[in-house]
Amino acid sequence: MGAVAALILAWSACGDVYRPVAIPVSPNPPTGAAAHFIYFLSTNGANNISGSGLNDPGSSTRIDVSGDTNVGVAQVGLSPVHATLLPNGGTLYVANEAEDTLSYYAPSSSTAVSTISLPAGSQPAFVASQDNTKVYAADSGTNNVAVISTSTHIVTDLVPVGTDPVALVETPDATKVYAVNQGDGTVTRINTLDDSTLTIPTGSTPVLAAARSDSEHVYILNSGSGTVSDIDTSSDTVTSTISVGSGANFLFYDSGRNRLYVTNPSTNTLSIISVVSDPPVLLATVPMPASPVSVTALLDGTRVYVASDLISGGTAASQVTVLNASNYTVSSTIPLASVPAVCTANTRFRMDTAASADSTRVYVSNCDAGSTAVISTVISTAKGDPHPPDTLILSITAPFSALASSTPGAAPPPQNPVFLVAGP
Repeated sequence: MGAVAALILAWSACGDVYRPVAIPVSPNPPTGAAAHFIYFLSTNGANNISGSGLNDPGSSTRIDVSGDTNVGVAQVGLSPVHATLLPNGGTLYVANEAEDTLSYYAPSSSTAVSTISLPAGSQPAFVASQDNTKVYAADSGTNNVAVISTSTHIVTDLVPVGTDPVALVETPDATKVYAVNQGDGTVTRINTLDDSTLTIPTGSTPVLAAARSDSEHVYILNSGSGTVSDIDTSSDTVTSTISVGSGANFLFYDSGRNRLYVTNPSTNTLSIISVVSDPPVLLATVPMPASPVSVTALLDGTRVYVASDLISGGTAASQVTVLNASNYTVSSTIPLASVPAVCTANTRFRMDTAASADSTRVYVSNCDAGSTAVISTVISTAKGDPHPPDTLILSITAPFSALASSTPGAAPPPQNPVFLVAGP
């Protein structure tokens, strides 16, 4: 009877299968760093400049911040000198000085590069955009600013400005563009609604400009006069000037602390200017190693990075000085490279600096070294790669140039990086 009962019990259970309850577990979201990129422009050989007769295109290299890797190289035009990303990050525009064109492509597709032709002799030196519908190009050869529609990629207007426009800045509210006219010591204000203009005298040899994040002021670095001119954008007049020393060559606006940083290789100094209120206030003039030529700051507001490039006896020796943003003291010095000085003396951004949007990396492009240095700004405890903050962790070599190798059978020398663009 027991056996029969067991058989009945087994039969009644046939078809019943235990199914455990599945509780979904959401994975950790990907780190934000995975979405950050840096781009560096390179020319194809030290002598491939406007008028050289060489016809080898340059390149734009995209670096993944989180992986510290080259994730794509786009072929652009002859002698790329400057670039900008649309505010939405959807398109990169590159000014090709030696062929009077702009190259453009979506960062997600570096193999699909298109070209916008400018009038002959334009020699575009700078591109800028704060509006996803327009891009502006400073044409130093024809004394115009070209207005390009981003929907049709056609030049819709050529706005006459001053002599030798070499830089542009558009206010963050996209209502005005200011063209820096190096040849006549003026700035041309362009109204973006109707392209009407106004000429503003600033100082001798203006070279760069920056706009305050509230769009109420624009700042012009006058290298010859050794001043920074403060333009009130409501009246378009210079309301004050600050001395930074003749020969100052690079201006950076730190939106986090509302400051200007100005390098001066003639006096070996860094000027730190507060623009929190009007007029601007000079906070400090900090001695620097020989020939500071570029500066950037972390978006988290903690540190400032100054690149120096000393050319002596045919050798270019470079390093980065790290400052505490709170008290302007030097926290560390990072040696980069000592290499033959192969780039031309008139290379505008012989070294350039940029910080990643997540403040974990600082990048330094080095024309003479043919590479871009990657500095980790954070502590790493990774197995096999532990390091303190502000450590040089990598140098990413530029793509091969079209120049002949100095050694038979060896790879050709790299191209020469000339400008950096930080992605969002």
